[in-house]
Amino acid sequence: MQASDRFNINSQLEHLQAKYVGTGHADLNRFEWAVNIQRDSYASYIGHYPMLAFFAVSENESIGRERYNFMQKMLLPCGMPPEREDD
Repeated sequence: MQASDRFNINSQLEHLQAKYVGTGHADLNRFEWAVNIQRDSYASYIGHYPMLAFFAVSENESIGRERYNFMQKMLLPCGMPPEREDD
C-alpha cells in the first residue's frame, strides 16, 4: 500500500465521520458508542414497517404507539451519561 492510498483512505474516513455521526472516531467513549448503536437500532425499527408491525403485535400495542415509544427511547437510550473525569 502506497502513502497516497493511505492518505486517500484516511481522508475518506474523515469525510464519513464528519457526515455521519454514528461512524465513530478515535475519541469515542464506550457510552457514546452504545448510544449510537441504540439510536441506529431504533431508527431502523421505525423505518422498516414490517419490523415495527412485528413489535406492535408482540407487545399488543398500536403501530403508532410503538413508533412513539421508540422515538421517546431514542432521546436517552442508555440512560443518563456518566460523569466525566477531567484530567
